[in-house]
Amino acid sequence: MRYSPIGKELFTNNRKRFVGILQKEAIAVFNSNDSMPSNADGTLGYKQNSDLFYLTGIEQEESLLVICPSFPDKKYREVLLLREPNELLEKWEGHKLTKQEAKDISGIETVVWLSEFHKLFHHMMVMGGVECVYLNTNEHYRSDVIVESRDARFIDWCKAKYPLHKYERAAPLVSVLRRSKEKREIELLQKACDITELGFRRVLKFTKAGVAEYEIEAEYIHEFIRNGSKGFAYTPIIASGANSIILHYIQNNQVCKDGDLLLLDVAAEYANYNADLTRTIPVNGRFTKRQKEVYNSVLKIHREAAKILRPSVVYFDYHKEVEKLMQSELLKLKLIDKTDIKNQKPDNPAFKKYFYHGTGHMLGLDVHDVGNMYEKVQLGSVWTIEPGIYIKAEGFGIRLENNFVVEKSKNVDLMKDIPIEAEEIEELMNVK
Repeated sequence: MRYSPIGKELFTNNRKRFVGILQKEAIAVFNSNDSMPSNADGTLGYKQNSDLFYLTGIEQEESLLVICPSFPDKKYREVLLLREPNELLEKWEGHKLTKQEAKDISGIETVVWLSEFHKLFHHMMVMGGVECVYLNTNEHYRSDVIVESRDARFIDWCKAKYPLHKYERAAPLVSVLRRSKEKREIELLQKACDITELGFRRVLKFTKAGVAEYEIEAEYIHEFIRNGSKGFAYTPIIASGANSIILHYIQNNQVCKDGDLLLLDVAAEYANYNADLTRTIPVNGRFTKRQKEVYNSVLKIHREAAKILRPSVVYFDYHKEVEKLMQSELLKLKLIDKTDIKNQKPDNPAFKKYFYHGTGHMLGLDVHDVGNMYEKVQLGSVWTIEPGIYIKAEGFGIRLENNFVVEKSKNVDLMKDIPIEAEEIEELMNVK
């Protein structure tokens, strides 16, 4: 692996907390993600199921975790099942985990080969006093995306094989646990942010009129990988000029022009934990008066929002407060006036012409991490704060985004060392 060992203690503790909220006489099963095909005999890059990783630290495909806390034989209360290595597999795909290596990573003492699953699982289901089966699903996916996952196939098989057991959802339980981050998780997130900072500082030196957006993308990925990241935490948005008003612009194929702004929504992952940074910089190294005026309004909202997002606040109430700040700044910028506000409709307020997305989201093993946005913000949760103003008529958008840990006394900014003041960005871009 590229990153330093995380330590089995994190995963052992995660499983212990999960067991603590299970019903009695329960069994829980977590499957790895599928290896997804591309075309012909190709496959896409592999990404482990976040819940399985959270509970085991295992990144290998075709892995499976079974937890049965009340099973009579203590040896089988936690079982990790792995794909069995063989000479041919290692010739084609390289090293696969040994049982001892998997134990060292996960802290799970009982590791068996996947070929033993059906016999072992049947024994646990019928002889272990199991009444309730917790099965895992991705409940955070977009409703318009339909994929038959490894978990989904297992659910169908398990219910057909054992129709009289009681079935429960594992995802809500793991979601509750994942929301509040452990100290070790914060360290990994900080490392992802630190690598992101290195990439951003490199890009500040590189950017100038005439370079292509994809060349800037190349500078980022070079810096990320050379510092132990597997790469981008998400598809990078490198949006110059009018592209910066498109929220999910990912073509990154235009040439940066003198006088334009460049919106950079780009961050690194580290050990499967993700950073999420946005900065907006002037291509030529100097903001115009108008650009800086709008930039400073966004920065002001960003800083005020960081004071409002606190424990006991519900996200949507917080977002409404940020919208009030946005309305005030848009008035100052003369983008809207009091007449616009007076005539606005409740479901289409005037500010939405210039600010049309949420103020942030939870962050962790997934970039848009699991959690209930209708519940109060939890201590130890990590959030992005990312206000933006997008002015189609003037051909530019500005968004600023940092990652914050919600703690008792105040929020901790994991990106506090990444340049954000307009003057500092200009200074760094003009160093000879």
